[in-house]
Amino acid sequence: MFEKLKSAGKKLKREIKVYQLIRKDERTPKMAKVLLAASIGYTLLPFDIIPDFIPVIGHLDDIIIVPALVMLALKMVPKEVIDNCRARVNNE
Repeated sequence: MFEKLKSAGKKLKREIKVYQLIRKDERTPKMAKVLLAASIGYTLLPFDIIPDFIPVIGHLDDIIIVPALVMLALKMVPKEVIDNCRARVNNE
């Protein structure tokens, strides 16, 4: 169980680095950069659209909104940019 959690943490850390590189790449469309920044901003905001103290629904907005913003942004980014950024992170 601990190994699965550790593996998931490493994968998440790698993906965050990939998203940072995608955001900095000049080939990335501005709207995709805005959406990636919005997903990071929403995650770090001290308040939510639906407060977390509301059982189940309070945490569901975080689980749905942030990945939706990331997926939408990644659909706008050319595949070559994503592949290039993933390769750069994997080579580190």
